[in-house]
Amino acid sequence: MSVLVDGSITIYDALLKIREGRYVMPAFQRQFVWSMEQIEKLWDSILLDYPISTFLFWHLDSANVNPDTYFCEFLHEATFNSRKQSDMPNYELGTVDISVTDTAVLDGQQRLTSLLLSLLGKTYLRQKHARKSGSGGTITKLVIELNEHRLMVDEDEYNSKRFDVRFTDKVGKLSPTQFEIRKVLDEAYRDVGTRPDAIEAAIANVPPSSKEYARSTLSKLCSKIYEEKLVRFTEIRDMKQDDALEMFVRFNSGGKPLKKHEITMSILEAYWPRAKAEFGSVLTGPFADFGTDFIIRTALMLYGDVVKSTIDKRVANELKNDWASFGRTLDELAEFLRSMNIEVERFSKGWNVLLPIIYLMHYNPNYETNREGVRAYLVRAVLFTYFQSGTTSKLQQMKSSINNYNFEITADMLDQIGDLRVTDGKIDDIINSEKGSRVAGEALSFLGAGWMNKNYHYEQDHLHPRDRFDRTAPSGVSREDWIAWRRNRDRLPNLQLLEGRSNGSKSDMSLINYYDEMNGEQQRRFREEALIPDGASLEIRDFGEFYERRKALLTQRLRELLG
Repeated sequence: MSVLVDGSITIYDALLKIREGRYVMPAFQRQFVWSMEQIEKLWDSILLDYPISTFLFWHLDSANVNPDTYFCEFLHEATFNSRKQSDMPNYELGTVDISVTDTAVLDGQQRLTSLLLSLLGKTYLRQKHARKSGSGGTITKLVIELNEHRLMVDEDEYNSKRFDVRFTDKVGKLSPTQFEIRKVLDEAYRDVGTRPDAIEAAIANVPPSSKEYARSTLSKLCSKIYEEKLVRFTEIRDMKQDDALEMFVRFNSGGKPLKKHEITMSILEAYWPRAKAEFGSVLTGPFADFGTDFIIRTALMLYGDVVKSTIDKRVANELKNDWASFGRTLDELAEFLRSMNIEVERFSKGWNVLLPIIYLMHYNPNYETNREGVRAYLVRAVLFTYFQSGTTSKLQQMKSSINNYNFEITADMLDQIGDLRVTDGKIDDIINSEKGSRVAGEALSFLGAGWMNKNYHYEQDHLHPRDRFDRTAPSGVSREDWIAWRRNRDRLPNLQLLEGRSNGSKSDMSLINYYDEMNGEQQRRFREEALIPDGASLEIRDFGEFYERRKALLTQRLRELLG
């Protein structure tokens, strides 16, 4: 059972603990993201007597730290770009000696790092066109203006600074009464006996009318650093690392909030520091556009709880130890789909649909005998928009079903899942999908998988040009039929996939004229690839018959694909 202990220390004591290595950050902490302006406003708030939000500490001891527990030290240097935004450097991970290090900061890293950089660290400003290459640039110092009449602040602007605290690389050049804040670390300021004389020496150049303001400001600054216990914290004792991870996620709401995948990746790296580098080795080739989320969700599918979506030590270790096999499964997935004339790249923005297939392949070495079941699942899941909502619960449902069917996907298994069961209504929805819709595009892609070239860009195109239905009806066609045909012109039975350049040249040419310009072999291929029913007329006056016959053919082919 965790124990909470409240406490408080001065800013100076907190920074000494960081410098001595007593305070560290868990490896799953976020990068330093504060800007110079945020650091300036932090000091302004301190001098305005605003409280610093409570910090959350995790007490470290031999019971909750082991050789697999990684931490990182606080930044002692930081480089900011010309807009004064942090370069967000990566931290070096390592283990700790608990005889020296006893505290990990779960919440408050940005504030403590800002205070450390201001007083004990180094800050650099990189010029606008300079190349980004680690630390370096013009060194800057944090200063405060002591001449009350030179304050460059807007008293009326909401949320503006009231003290003129700023970073500069021209200390004393723009104003002779600027005071470098880190000078208060000198022994003369730390000792309350010598402090008054040190302050008087520091304000010697301040005009008489501002002496009291300058004296009061420096006195307050020293008090805020040395006397007042502004670093108020809650320390959690007797807490294991998994609980610390959960606590971090719950409390990570200040500053720039992390996205969920960033938190998950940080947690994974706490257990496997090389995770990000290893991910890069597989996110290439056909998986180049998939991203780290894909790997994390796949790992949860294979080794963990995909509904809870939480990486813990066991899942991280499973992924790390099984990494070679994991990579092979992805390679085999790309090849397996390619053997069905389906390119894995097309799922880079909707990869959840692939996870049940990966699960099957990873645990069933004879997955190739399950080809038809896999194809049926993939077509159903895509065309029925299975993962449009409730993704994690549906992934868990597929995982359980595959387990129950001895690591196979069958039509019978799919029919047990309502959202994946083939019905006339679902097929009608596909047939009635319109040009530009994802379902229409996916249906045409599956139907044309046998002839499409992955190196070409294909576009949805009308067979009978859309604009033709805005004109008068052909001779002999009733007004009622013409209105009905116009309603159907954008639907799947009047759509095809056409290579981009061919689509541009076809434009609004009538279907019969487009067809007549082809030679015999081109006409044969066109009828085959566009799924034109044998003997169907391509004249616009026969659109009604053409539409119904092609609808029947597409329905038949879709039923075959859907298993």
